[in-house]
Amino acid sequence: MSGRRAVTYARFSTELQSDRSIEDQQALCHAYATRNSLTVIADYADRARSGASIIGREGLIAMMEAARDRHFDVLVVEALDRISRDMEDLAALHKRLSFAGIDIVAVHEGKADTLTIGLRGLIGQMFREDNVHKVRRGMAGVVRDGRHAGGRAYGYRPIAGRPGELEIVETEAAIIRQIFEAYAAGESPRAIAGRLNAEGVPPPRGQRWNASTINGSRQRATGIIQNALYGGEIVWNRVRMVRDPETGRRVSRMNAEDEFQRAPAPHLKIIDDDIVRLARNRKLSRSTQQPRGRQSKRLLSGLLRCGACGGGMTSVGSDRVGHRVMCSTHRESGACENSARYYVEKIEAAVLRGLGHALADPELVRAYVEAYREERQRAAAHARNRRAGIERRIADAGSALARLVDAVADGMLTKEDVADRTAALRQQKREAEAELALAAEPTKVVELHPQAIRRFAENIQTLGDVLTARGQPDQAMIAQFRQLVESVVVSPRKAGEPYEVWPMGHLAALMGLSAELVVAEEGLEPPTRGL
Repeated sequence: MSGRRAVTYARFSTELQSDRSIEDQQALCHAYATRNSLTVIADYADRARSGASIIGREGLIAMMEAARDRHFDVLVVEALDRISRDMEDLAALHKRLSFAGIDIVAVHEGKADTLTIGLRGLIGQMFREDNVHKVRRGMAGVVRDGRHAGGRAYGYRPIAGRPGELEIVETEAAIIRQIFEAYAAGESPRAIAGRLNAEGVPPPRGQRWNASTINGSRQRATGIIQNALYGGEIVWNRVRMVRDPETGRRVSRMNAEDEFQRAPAPHLKIIDDDIVRLARNRKLSRSTQQPRGRQSKRLLSGLLRCGACGGGMTSVGSDRVGHRVMCSTHRESGACENSARYYVEKIEAAVLRGLGHALADPELVRAYVEAYREERQRAAAHARNRRAGIERRIADAGSALARLVDAVADGMLTKEDVADRTAALRQQKREAEAELALAAEPTKVVELHPQAIRRFAENIQTLGDVLTARGQPDQAMIAQFRQLVESVVVSPRKAGEPYEVWPMGHLAALMGLSAELVVAEEGLEPPTRGL
């Protein structure tokens, strides 16, 4: 193996472990390389990263990129489980490195082959899964001792130096009592959230209180009202975490109720039993009410947006005039000042009238499309120039790295001489590659499609006739309408003022193309007033 280029890879799993672990692993790998006449040209590492997935491990990814470019011949690690503790991932990495002609060498085991990879992958995964079971067993013991095994809970703070033990935060406990009393008295979660926001009470997380913060999910027993801890009971093991193999992210899954673990915790009790019982009974009665019949989908369902905050619009029932909607943000938390209520029928009529007027005038549509084309031409030129600049930066950084690697390989420079510069260049290259991935592709510029205009104009006329007759358009008509209209912004208004709506949509639909080819949020019509 004399004279061969080598890199090292080191990893430790959690933030509770010391950074020194990386240095210790690298020292072992360098000593092994020296004994075996290998020239170490780079060190790669991941700090506080689990071996359960390769996703999010920048050091490993950078090492594999260098392997793909044949920058080294041998990968040296302290042990194979530093690369991965997942059977599938370890086998895949070994396959790719073998294809590139690169050997994997573990300090304590020598060169890895297919058998070694299979055995170590199996052992590593079994060790990881066994650790999960041990951690869960330890947490179960914590619960049996009357200590808290979960994350942060509003109303409590951890006691320093006493793991799992909590104490009540009186200022937050007072808010919790207000919430329970108001809910038990019949006040809605939306009203409670709105009042807390108006009073400037800091929420448990985020920027504002929402109805869901108080109400939560009945199935998962989330939300203030359903938190058993406030009644003096610790409930643990409602959910388990599993890792998504596609994204590397941990997601929660509900456990069966007979797997829940419960323990009394009277010292953490904030709410009296009577209030807890009243609140839970109200929650249960509302949850078990028969659901309303499924309502047919309206023309603008899911398309309406509040002009004050950009949030969606939610239904607030009907009266003898028609169906009403209002800003969902205002209703849920009071964070938006737009308290106006709107009749859906009037919004639909205003939108169809405005679009019908626009599509009936070919010159007006042509003016819109021409302005769009000019803007897209400018955007396309800018995108091409920007991408070219980023690609030059990536190429320059790659060339500079290659020259440094060659200089080290030829003995002109040492690893220590180039360490800082290579790290900086790799960082520059990674940042430029990330920037390139986000950079917009040059947009294709296309022409107006007259048949599409006629088709949409006819469809809008038909929709208007159906709605005027108090009918309900079929799903095919609604689908065609939604090819053109992406959203409708409804401006705030005071009582008695006319409605002002902004249809926003895909100009691609007017060009007879798929919306994926041309994505534009251009207003198809100036503010439409009336009704």
